[in-house]
Amino acid sequence: MRTAFLSFFTLLAGTLILPAQNNTSYWQQHVDYTMDVKMDVKSFQYHGTQKLVYTNNSPDELNRVYYHLYFNAFQPGSEMDARLQSVKDPDKRMMENGKSRIASLSEREMGYLHVHSLTQDGTPVSFNEEGTVLVVNLAKPIPAGGKTVLDMEFNGQVPIQIRRSGRNSKEGVALSMSQWYPKLSEYDFEGWHPNAYIGREFHGVWGNFDVKLTIDKDYTVGGSGYLQNPQEIGHGYEAPGTTVKTKGKTLTWHFKAPNVHDFMWAADPEYIHDVVEMEDGPTLHFLYKNDAGIIENWKKLQPKTEETMRFFSKNIGNYPYEQYSVIQGGDGGMEYAMSTLITGKRSFGSLVGVTVHEMAHSWFQHILATNESKHEWMDEGFTSFISSLCMNEIMDEGKENPFEGSYKGYYALVNSGLEKPQTTHADRFSTNFAYGIGAYSKGSIFLSQLGYVIGQDKLMETIQKYYEDFKFKHPVPNDIKRSAEKVSGIELDWYLTDWTQTTNTIDYSVKSVESEGQKTKVVLERIGDMPMPLDILVVNADGTQETFYVPLRMMRGEKDNPYPNLKRTVLEDWAWANPTYGFTINKPIESIKAIVIDPSQLMADVNEENNVHQKLLD
Repeated sequence: MRTAFLSFFTLLAGTLILPAQNNTSYWQQHVDYTMDVKMDVKSFQYHGTQKLVYTNNSPDELNRVYYHLYFNAFQPGSEMDARLQSVKDPDKRMMENGKSRIASLSEREMGYLHVHSLTQDGTPVSFNEEGTVLVVNLAKPIPAGGKTVLDMEFNGQVPIQIRRSGRNSKEGVALSMSQWYPKLSEYDFEGWHPNAYIGREFHGVWGNFDVKLTIDKDYTVGGSGYLQNPQEIGHGYEAPGTTVKTKGKTLTWHFKAPNVHDFMWAADPEYIHDVVEMEDGPTLHFLYKNDAGIIENWKKLQPKTEETMRFFSKNIGNYPYEQYSVIQGGDGGMEYAMSTLITGKRSFGSLVGVTVHEMAHSWFQHILATNESKHEWMDEGFTSFISSLCMNEIMDEGKENPFEGSYKGYYALVNSGLEKPQTTHADRFSTNFAYGIGAYSKGSIFLSQLGYVIGQDKLMETIQKYYEDFKFKHPVPNDIKRSAEKVSGIELDWYLTDWTQTTNTIDYSVKSVESEGQKTKVVLERIGDMPMPLDILVVNADGTQETFYVPLRMMRGEKDNPYPNLKRTVLEDWAWANPTYGFTINKPIESIKAIVIDPSQLMADVNEENNVHQKLLD
């Protein structure tokens, strides 16, 4: 009965905005990377130079900077290794025979990233490598509004494929090069964020990348940015109908990636490279192994990727870059600037699903770009929400509730007793189970349930306003809340607080239904600590239906009727402090067949059994 009344989602086709900061004006740092890297495909070692122009747009003078050295995580005894050996449910991809794969790496198999020299405006500076973080004491402070130039030389070794990055994956991809270069840590209104890399999430500085990569000429490369020298390279990048002749054993690929906060590339000598030119969108690149078992699915994936790009551009906002690359590599699916790494030996449905999910990250993580370490649910959850809608449409799944899986996951987390508030730092979850469901499932429900609170059309307007106001600005949780308040006119501080900062649950019940002469008295009870407004469906014995709406007083407003074909009675507000609430139906109890709290099932009520009062008829 409840699912039959599910609300349908209506999908609606220069100035810096102040985020939720205690500053009088918005600012963010800026970086310009110029890198020249030479890769030895036999030893999997590489040498690079990096020139970094750092613009300090903050109001603070900076005496120190930090770099991330992610590949140092793939060494025995690293923090990532230690975490694998101590967490209750380690990532299976990183384990073998019940033991950490990192712990058994030899010197030739492990990863490393070491800085050999570093100068600031030509003056040597002191630096210290602390695991996956380089601590740099500057030769001179960078004043507020000032710039400095940091020049370095670095060496790296690509680890065997264990997590996200690596060489010689299980599917035979030679190089998945993510988190591969010394990356400057973000400094924002909260200060520095030099988080150690233990396998979780990221936060980066917006900037421009100019990267030259020299590698064996048989290798095809794809990833972030725009190739600047296609007629020197070939490999499917050259102009149609032209040929490219190369000399020597190597090629130098030159990429530029403007206004991004990361740079990924992948390379393999057996890549097939397909290019799709969208009439109404970016150029799409597909790079995948020349493996007869996967080629058909990868060909079929390409029109679905076009549909996905159009769906997200319509329902979130326009994709701002000129290319997007779907690349076989990595260890599952992981998003990067203008690109993704995904494993390729999958069923067609799974291949589409992982592509849809990772592409959605392009909006929520690589254009909006929240601090994933602190607000992982804003990226993973919002991505899960929009990808569920997208899959339901482009794959004709026909689900009445596309988010059903997220709700099931959340209920399992609540019942497990392992839940932590969503404000928990991504690295501080005691189990991967609690992190995954808290970030993905509960994060998705933040939006689907917000649609229940403010209305589905207002939810989609909120997402579009949020994107337009905060793209390229590292939004924080208060920003999505304020976007929703501005669109809906409803106060939502209570919603953000209870859902993300506590583990309070929602549990409402139909406590009693009693006759009062020719009327019926209904008493509702709030059992859980989290407040919510209520939609109540009344089904009459003659088959007619109507709804009653109980606004939450602290909302200071109400949503539009989600069931316009049914009569709706708006009741007085329910003040949260009152555990019970009564109202009267102007019908005798004999004429009422059923009373149902939330027929949409979009309110995450942890006990649905007490949401229904149903008359047993002879």
